[in-house]
Amino acid sequence: MAQALPLNILAAQLPDPPRRGRTLVLGAGKAAGAMAQALEAAWPEQAPLSGLLVTRYGHVPPGYRPRRLRVVEAAHPVPDAAGQQAAQDMLALCQGLGPDDLVLCLISGGGSSLLSLPAAGLSLQHKQDINRELLRSGASIEEMNCVRKHLSAIKGGRLALACGPARVLTLAISDVPGDDPAVIASGPTLADPSSCADALAICRRYGLNLPPVAQAGLESGAFETPKSGDPRLAGHEFRMLATPQQSLEAAARAARELGLEAHILSDAIEGESREVGRVHAALARAVARRDAPFRKPCVLLSGGETTVTLRTRGGRGGRATEFLLGAAIALQREPGVYGLAADTDGIDGVEDNAGALLTPDTLARAAALGLSAQRELEAHNAYGFFAPLGDLVSPGPTFTNVNDFRAFLIV
Repeated sequence: MAQALPLNILAAQLPDPPRRGRTLVLGAGKAAGAMAQALEAAWPEQAPLSGLLVTRYGHVPPGYRPRRLRVVEAAHPVPDAAGQQAAQDMLALCQGLGPDDLVLCLISGGGSSLLSLPAAGLSLQHKQDINRELLRSGASIEEMNCVRKHLSAIKGGRLALACGPARVLTLAISDVPGDDPAVIASGPTLADPSSCADALAICRRYGLNLPPVAQAGLESGAFETPKSGDPRLAGHEFRMLATPQQSLEAAARAARELGLEAHILSDAIEGESREVGRVHAALARAVARRDAPFRKPCVLLSGGETTVTLRTRGGRGGRATEFLLGAAIALQREPGVYGLAADTDGIDGVEDNAGALLTPDTLARAAALGLSAQRELEAHNAYGFFAPLGDLVSPGPTFTNVNDFRAFLIV
């Protein structure tokens, strides 16, 4: 995780302070508190600095006491009034900016929910309801953020428009497959390649129940976002601080230092969590039984963002634990295969764990406790499966976010 911690990576990407203007800092995401901390530590004391950032509840680094910046907390993954107020306050701070001013936008995953300001005619309740439906639908993060940005008054490049005519530099930590800047936190400072028609098609594909004002705004194009070539975005700059691939490569180096071969499958794996788990299990079993396509002992690494399509309600667990439960069932107690799946922000969905561990005796230990892996999987209760085994991984917030991390050790 050191590869993705703001204190280790942000300072090298900072520009010089403007000679005549001021520097305004705006930010949103699960790493926003840590990014603010890193910026305050690196920014010259004599240079003016002010601004506002919003992060998830409990995601301000311990011991950090903002001096020149304001850091507030709000809800994720379903937005709340605190996030809406933060977005309104950010737009207010943009008033009166001039061409000599610099706006530093510090963006990380989670910003879509944390920076929530409904489009004209929509209410916070509307946004909350649509967010809940998106989270249950099985839509990819790119699809979800396409809808979110078109129903927003601040995402999809609109924050950058509010900053004009100041120069805008965005520093981002990627949590999305493919590292598309316009998808990270719904791209509040970037031109949007998607359209209202795209958002409407996604809503129809997943059967989302849109309020009439949202339906009308998407159908008419009234909620369209700024596009590439918009002169109001000219001169703005984007820099990537950390990506899932970089963290996977760091994990691979650590494994090799221990004498293990390490193979990165992909940093951008998507799909239904349990099905992706089964595919990983099939590959791990092939290595364990036939030394193919890789020779054991080795570590298989992957990242990306899977989804969980909720068919029932009442269970507990996020995409990392559901992935691992699907893998456990497919492995059927295969000797010599161990697994870890976790969200790098330290929180799997809305639970208090990042993920879980898998061992060859996971199913046997569960059976001894009267737990049925298949029954808990169908109930979307992976948390309830791994918790009694003592196999949850619960580090708490990590203060960064480079998407899901998965590792299989085959010995």
